[in-house]
Amino acid sequence: MTSPLQQKIKINGPSVVTANRTGDGSVIYRTASQGWSNRLADAAVVRTADEARALLAEATADDVGAVGSYIAPVTVTGSKIEPGNLREHIRAEGVTIPLTVTA
Repeated sequence: MTSPLQQKIKINGPSVVTANRTGDGSVIYRTASQGWSNRLADAAVVRTADEARALLAEATADDVGAVGSYIAPVTVTGSKIEPGNLREHIRAEGVTIPLTVTA
């Protein structure tokens, strides 16, 4: 079986490393200070496959309290970081997504 770190990493834009905390299942993000945070705003944003590979390797080596580290897309507008797809939005915010209702 090939480990995730041995697979080809391909990113198409800003990304973060995310996982779930083993204690309570909360979504967490790898920070630039080699820690974990439950706030996406604290996440280290990577923009190249090499940066993503390095951050993922670091997170996997230090996964005490975290499980299933992987790279996820984000959008960055100014200093604001948001989930880059519906799956990550649901992971971060829960299954309820507010919809605009027009009358």
